[in-house]
Amino acid sequence: MLKRKQKLYLLKLFSLFSVVRGYNVLVIVIAQYLASIYILSPDLPLREVIFDPNLFAIVAASAVAIASGYIINSFYDDEKDLINRPTKTILDRQVSQRFKLTTYFVLNFISVIFASYVSFRAVIFFSLYIFGIWFYSHKLKRLPVIGNITSALLAITPFFAVFVYYRNLEPVIFMHAIFLFLIILIREMVKDLENLRGDMVYDYHTIPIIKGEKISKQIITLLGVLTILCAYLLVSGFEIGQMYYYFYGCMIALAIFLVLLWRSGEKKQYLILHNILKGIIVAGVFSILLIDIDLVVSRF
Repeated sequence: MLKRKQKLYLLKLFSLFSVVRGYNVLVIVIAQYLASIYILSPDLPLREVIFDPNLFAIVAASAVAIASGYIINSFYDDEKDLINRPTKTILDRQVSQRFKLTTYFVLNFISVIFASYVSFRAVIFFSLYIFGIWFYSHKLKRLPVIGNITSALLAITPFFAVFVYYRNLEPVIFMHAIFLFLIILIREMVKDLENLRGDMVYDYHTIPIIKGEKISKQIITLLGVLTILCAYLLVSGFEIGQMYYYFYGCMIALAIFLVLLWRSGEKKQYLILHNILKGIIVAGVFSILLIDIDLVVSRF
C-alpha cells in the first residue's frame, strides 16, 4: 500500500514537472547566468557574478514566474491540448486544475518575494511580467500575430531584467536579443501549424486558420530570412569570439528548415520543424561559452 502511494506521489511530481516545463526553466536559468558571465559583465570576476545575491534573486524570480506561466497556460489550454498533445495532457492531468491554480498563485508570490530582495522596481517589473503572462494566456493567445509577438516578447523579457541590472545595453546585446526574438517568433508560428486541429476546434484565430497555411509559411519564410541576416550581421559586425561557429551553423540549419517547411503539411512534419528550432535555441545557450573559452579559467 505504501509503495502504491509513493508511486502516486512520484507520478504527480513528474506531472507537475511536466506542467511547469522544468527542463525549459532550467535552460533559461543556465542561459541567464551564461549571458551574465560572458556578455553582460565580461570584466567582473567570475565568482562575483555567480555568487551575486541580486543576480540570483533576479534569476530565481524569473524562473519561478516562468514556471507559473506554464501552469496558467496549461490551465487555459487543457481541452485544446488534449487534441494537440494527448499523451502529455493525460500526464499533466494527474495534477488537478485546483492544485494547478493554487501552485500558480504560490509561485507568483514567491517570484515577487525574490524580486523584493533586489528593489521595489524589480517587484513592479515582475508583477507586470506575471500579469502579462496571464493576460496572454487568457486573451491574447487566441489572436493572430498579436499572440505570436506577445509570446516571443514574454520569452525574452527575463533576459531584459538581467540586461537592466548590469546596465549593459550595447548594440551587440540588442542584436543577440533580436536574433533570439526572431527564432522564438518563428517557433510560435510553427506551433500554430502544428496545433491547427485543436486551434480550429476551440476557435483560436491563428494565422493558419485565418489566412491559410500558405500565407503562414510565407510569413515564416520572411522571418527566417531576417533571422539569417541577423546571424550574418552578428558574425560580420561584432566581436563574438568563436561563437561565429554557432551562427554559421544556424544559417545552414535555417536554410534547411525553410526547405523542409515548404515540403511539410502534416503534424509530424511540423513537429520536426519545431524540434529543429528548439535545438537551435538550446545550442545557442551553450554556445555562449564559445565567446571566450579561456574566460572562465582566467576569471577564477
